[in-house]
Amino acid sequence: MKIALITETFPPEVNGVAMTNQRLVRGLIERGHKLFLVKPRRSDSRASDHENLEICEVFGVPIPNYAGLKFGLPGPGTLRDYFQTVCPDVVHVATEGPLGFSALKAARRLQIPVTSTFHTNFQDYCADYGAAFLKKRVLDYLRWFHNQCELTTVPDPDLLKQLETAGINNLKVLGRGADTRLFSPTKRSAKLRATWGAPDYATPVAVYVGRAAAEKDIPLALEAWLGARKAIPNLKMVVVGDGPVRKKLEKEWPEVYFAGMRYDEDLAAHYASADIFIFGSTSETFGNVVIEAMSSGLAVLTYDYAAGRQFIRDGVNGFLAPYGDREAFCRVATHIAGNFPSLQKIRLAARATAETYPWSGTIDRFSSMLQSAVNKGAQIGEIGIVPAATNT
Repeated sequence: MKIALITETFPPEVNGVAMTNQRLVRGLIERGHKLFLVKPRRSDSRASDHENLEICEVFGVPIPNYAGLKFGLPGPGTLRDYFQTVCPDVVHVATEGPLGFSALKAARRLQIPVTSTFHTNFQDYCADYGAAFLKKRVLDYLRWFHNQCELTTVPDPDLLKQLETAGINNLKVLGRGADTRLFSPTKRSAKLRATWGAPDYATPVAVYVGRAAAEKDIPLALEAWLGARKAIPNLKMVVVGDGPVRKKLEKEWPEVYFAGMRYDEDLAAHYASADIFIFGSTSETFGNVVIEAMSSGLAVLTYDYAAGRQFIRDGVNGFLAPYGDREAFCRVATHIAGNFPSLQKIRLAARATAETYPWSGTIDRFSSMLQSAVNKGAQIGEIGIVPAATNT
């Protein structure tokens, strides 16, 4: 197939959506598909070095409170002209911002099948950024957007049910996978641990990995760590990631090591060099970091939803707290610390679980879903049905 993938975020940006898009692009190319990646222009952008990947960059403006990320703002007709030139069989929209809206509008006018992914609960972020009054409007837009698509993939069965209840149609679970070669216990580094004040393996380390943003509720992870220190007084805490709340947290938590943004092998070493992963976000559609931490051989504590519910059996290969119960979350953290000597079995089980969910299976399902959308579009064209144009 010739596939146009539209996204407002892609590496070197580091977040779950960007990394998922990168793995999908790489996997589809490996399977012989031609990819046209459309994204906002960056100052450090690089040209494609693969014959089956063409990159089209458009003008973008910074997203408030999200350093390094941009909204794509293509000029009128830009994407329509581009699609007419490259003739994709399907347009897949990974983000629903201005760039995604423009791609949807252009593709529908050209009668190209459009698919999408629901990556982010933007409607739930409104309250975190002081705009709770916008929640209904944001959900109305997301419902309209995804209902214009032949298919919308979601990473989690529970999320699919929630979106169906909200009136979003044509949903299918795609899931995610684990990059077990990159994220592995073998990446553990004594040298890195020494920089955290844990020079020997008798000094345990807890870690959070993710954006330093309000919706991730890093303070809960830090409160859980503080409680766990009652059982292990020398338990260290490392926060990996960057974002709008990092500076504030650094001032409030001077005993915590803030490692900033990390990439690839360096990121893998930061996972593997810790012992416990604490992730208290309630805003995830999936939570890639959960399966990455399990793949790295960590004892994971998260809420009982999304990736946690999919992959963790409580007390067997990780730990779960009831969704949204902050007190229970902190109690479980203290329990984990109190049983630290017995965690090795759970950490081995976490790694074994990750090994059963390779990215290859996810990419195969994604390729099959796109092919079905292409076939459906061809059938519609053969019987002379033209998709309704939108005036929105």
